[in-house]
Amino acid sequence: MAESPVLVHTIDDPEEIRDWSLVLSAAEIPHTITCPSQSTWGIAVAAESAGRAISELTAYAEENRDWPPRNLERDRFRPTFHLLSPFIIGCLVLLYLETGQWRHDSPWFVAGAGDSTAILADGQYFRLITALTLHADALHLLSNCVLGVFLLHYLFQLLGNGIGLAALLTAAGLANLLNVVAHGRDHHFVGFSTAIFAVIGMLSSLNFRRHSAIGRTRWLMPLMAGLAMLAMVGSEGERTDLGAHFFGLVIGLIAGYLFGTKPILALRPSFWLQTILTGASLVVLLIAWKMALP
Repeated sequence: MAESPVLVHTIDDPEEIRDWSLVLSAAEIPHTITCPSQSTWGIAVAAESAGRAISELTAYAEENRDWPPRNLERDRFRPTFHLLSPFIIGCLVLLYLETGQWRHDSPWFVAGAGDSTAILADGQYFRLITALTLHADALHLLSNCVLGVFLLHYLFQLLGNGIGLAALLTAAGLANLLNVVAHGRDHHFVGFSTAIFAVIGMLSSLNFRRHSAIGRTRWLMPLMAGLAMLAMVGSEGERTDLGAHFFGLVIGLIAGYLFGTKPILALRPSFWLQTILTGASLVVLLIAWKMALP
């Protein structure tokens, strides 16, 4: 008397039952697809093949665990104020209308331009910040504004206004400091482009963290764009500085990785924290210029 077929697997998805059937077909295990109920599908095999069929299906399930990857949970965070990026760029433009282009007799540039000798010998570290707000000429300003208004917007969308602005100032200031140390004395620099490259680095690291589950090579896209910009415009102009741009990119990568950790991201919805950090960052800018100007 022939033994009855053994039901080795049931599921309510007809598409998936076909995949299980293909697994058994590839293992040359005779089987049939059954429909025990209106909403359930099953696979039945001969009794003597049941053990091998279960082993094949179990191995297939283990190999394909968490595949395809689940869609990343959508980040629902959005900053309360969405115009900080154009506000910052507008302030840079207004300041340029007051300072004009680089002149050796300009009190703005004498007081606030990056000067490695003044920083290293006299401790005028406020120049690390004030230099970010000065520009050598209109073209220098325009390139930073066009890039900056978009990049800053995306950074603030990810981190919030306060955390994003604090991260930006910290990364750009530290990048300028490392550049000063690397060059030694008698090195001068101005421009917001150090901050621009810091933002590119941060966006790269944040993208790396957010999409690590579905392919970590995606973080290379903004990074490659940053390196291309570094090659094309990083050393252009008399007062621009390849070293500052390079350090900005590197420090930005590190800062983005740190600010992209779960404890920091969990703080983003705090309205008061974001507001306090935004105000504190703007106060730091004002204090730096107050220290610079007599």
